[in-house]
Amino acid sequence: MLALVLATVLALPLAGVLASGVYDDGLLKRTEAELLAQSAALAADAGRTIAETVPPDVPLGAPVLPGPVIAPALGPQRPRRPDAVEPVATADPAFRAVGARLATDLAATQAVTLAGFRLLDPFGTVIAGRGEVGQSLAGVEEVAAALDGRTAAALRRRVSKHRYPALGSLSRGRPARVFVAVPVVVRGRVAGVVYASRTPVDLLGSLYGQRTALELAAAAVVLAALMAGLVLHRAISLPVRELIGLSVAIGSRDAAAVASHRHHGTVEFAALAASLRGMARRLTERGDAVAGFAAHVSHELKSPLSAIRGSAELLRDDDLADPMAPDERRRFLDHLLADTERLGALLDRLREMSRAEAEPTAGRAALRPALAAVAARFPGLVLQAEGEGEADMRISADNLLALLTHLADNAVRHGARRLDVSARPEGAVLRIEVSDDGAGISPGNRARVFDSFFTTRREDGGTGMGLAIVRALVGAHGGSVALIDTERGAGFALLVPLSEVVVPARPRSGRRRRALAATALVVLAGLLLRLWGPGVGLPFAVTKVGGSVLWGAMVYGIAAASRPAARPGRLAAGAFAFAVLVELFRLAHAPWLDAFRFTLAGALLLGRIFSPWNVLFYALGIAMARRWDRPW
Repeated sequence: MLALVLATVLALPLAGVLASGVYDDGLLKRTEAELLAQSAALAADAGRTIAETVPPDVPLGAPVLPGPVIAPALGPQRPRRPDAVEPVATADPAFRAVGARLATDLAATQAVTLAGFRLLDPFGTVIAGRGEVGQSLAGVEEVAAALDGRTAAALRRRVSKHRYPALGSLSRGRPARVFVAVPVVVRGRVAGVVYASRTPVDLLGSLYGQRTALELAAAAVVLAALMAGLVLHRAISLPVRELIGLSVAIGSRDAAAVASHRHHGTVEFAALAASLRGMARRLTERGDAVAGFAAHVSHELKSPLSAIRGSAELLRDDDLADPMAPDERRRFLDHLLADTERLGALLDRLREMSRAEAEPTAGRAALRPALAAVAARFPGLVLQAEGEGEADMRISADNLLALLTHLADNAVRHGARRLDVSARPEGAVLRIEVSDDGAGISPGNRARVFDSFFTTRREDGGTGMGLAIVRALVGAHGGSVALIDTERGAGFALLVPLSEVVVPARPRSGRRRRALAATALVVLAGLLLRLWGPGVGLPFAVTKVGGSVLWGAMVYGIAAASRPAARPGRLAAGAFAFAVLVELFRLAHAPWLDAFRFTLAGALLLGRIFSPWNVLFYALGIAMARRWDRPW
C-alpha cells in the first residue's frame, strides 16, 4: 500500500506534464479547426462573388477534384513564414475589383475573430487583406498547396516586434502561429485562396477563461485535502500516539493506562492495540505466575533442606563419649537419603516442567504406540484402549509418552488398577479421554489439581507436578486438558491437534458472481439514467452526477469480478487510478476517437468532456461500491 502511495505521488508531476501537453495540443487543434471553418465560409462567399463578377474569359487556376474538405495535419512547428515577394505579373483587374469588394468583410471578420485573413488570386497574388496587397505569396508551402486545389495548414514560428509577455495573453502569448490556406473553387477550378492565420490561445489564457470552474475545483481540492488530513489525523496520528502511550504503560506496568486506550483508528490499529493489550495481560499473568512459582519452589525446597540440615547437625554433634545407638544413627541416615531423593525427584519434575513449557511443537505421533510403551512401564496396571489410535497428532512421540506416563503414574499413586483410554477425532483435534478406577478427586480439590506443587500424597513422595506438566505439554502443542466426570476414579479429557487437517478453501466464485451481478445492475441503471433521465424531467446535473457515480461503481465492480481474492482497499485504489487515467485521456483528441466518443458506448466507457469534478464523483461511486463489497 505504501509503495502504491509513493508511486502515485511520484507520478503526479508526470501526469500533470502529460495532461498540460495533451491539453495544449488540443488548443492548437481547436485553433486550426476554427480557422478552417472561418476560411471555408469566406471561401464560399468569395467564390459566389467571383462567379458573379469575373468574366468567364478570365483565366483561373488548377482544377480541383470534387469531394469534402478534409482537415489537414499541422505537423511539427516550421520556421517563420517567408516574406511576400513581387509577383511575376500583376493581378487581373477583375480580381482586384473582387478584392476591393471583399476587403470590408475580411476586416470585419478579423476584428471579431482576432485572426488575420488575406484573399489571393488564382496565382498567389494578394488582392485583399490587412497587408501585402499586390505582392505574391505563391512560394509559401501551404499557399502553393491551396493553389493546387488542396486545403493545407501549418504551424510556424511567430516573430513579433513586441516582447512576449511573461504569463501569456489571450491571443498574443505564444511564439507560434497557425496558418490555413483554403482554395476558392469556381467552376471546378481554383479561383483564389483564403489565407488565414492566428496565434493559438495559450494554456494560461485558456485556464484564465475557465477561472471560475478552476476556482471551484481548487476549493474542492482544498476541502478534500482538509478532510483527508482530518481523516488521517483521526485514523493514523491519534492511534499512533495512543499506541506509544500504550507501550509506555506496558513497560511501566500501569494497568489503568493500558485499559484506558480508546483511539483505535483503522481496523489494523485496533488489532495492533488489542494484540498489545493481550501481550500486556500475558506478561502480567506470566510475571504473577513466575512469582507464585518461585514462592512454591522455595517452600518445597525449604522443607527437605531443613530436615537434611537438622539430621546432619545431629550426626555432627554426636558425643563420642556417649555415642547414639546404631539404630538411631541409621534412622537419621535414612531420613537424609529420603529427603535427598525427594529433592532429586522435585528437581527432575522442575526440569520436566521447564522443558514442557518451552518444548517445540514439531513432530508427529500416534496414540497406539505410546499406549504400548505406557503398558510396558506399568505392568501392574490394566490398560484398555479403544477408538482412533492410528491418527497422527501434532506432538512428538517423546512428549506424548511423557504426558501419558504422568497420567498413568497419577492413577497408580491413587490406587488405580485399571486405566481406560478412548480417542475420537473432533474437527482439527483428537479427543483423548483417560479414566481410572482409583480413589478419584474430591470436589474441593478439583479446581487445584493442575496447579504446580499441589498434591495429597506428599508423604508418599508426591511432588504435585505431574498434572501441571501434563497441562504444560498439551498447551505447548496447541491443545488443552480438563477434568471430566466419571462414575468412579478420575477422568481427564485431552484435546491434541491433528497433524493433517484438510480445511476446504472458501470458493471465490461467490464474490465474483456477486460482483458481476452488481456491475450488471449498475450498468443497467446508468443506461436508464442516460437514455430516459432527461425524458422524465430529471435535471441535467442529476443525470451527469449520477452517471459519473455509477461509472465509478462500475469500474470497481469490474475490478472485484476480475480479482475476487484481492482486498477491497487495493481494488478501490486501482479503480480510482484507472478512473483518473480515463478522465485525463479525454484531453486527447483524434477524429476516430472523437467519433467513438459521440456514440452511446463511447459516452458510457470514455466520456466526452474533461471535467475535474468527474474525478470527485468517480471517487464517490468507488467508495459506495467499496462500502457494499465484503471480502469472501
